Amino acid sequence: MLGFKNFLLDEDGIGVVEMILIVVVLIGLVLIFKNRLTTLVSDIFDTIKSRAGEV
Repeated sequence: MLGFKNFLLDEDGIGVVEMILIVVVLIGLVLIFKNRLTTLVSDIFDTIKSRAGEV
């Protein structure tokens, strides 16, 4: 019974759960703002291409 109590009080897995939640939130944000992010990245690369000849 003491081993089970120690298992319940062990908090080593908390960091893993936090990391998984952060990844899930980031994936959700990417899915929600997918169109805006795609447009933003496309505009950035177009600007880089157009200004690359100036250097």
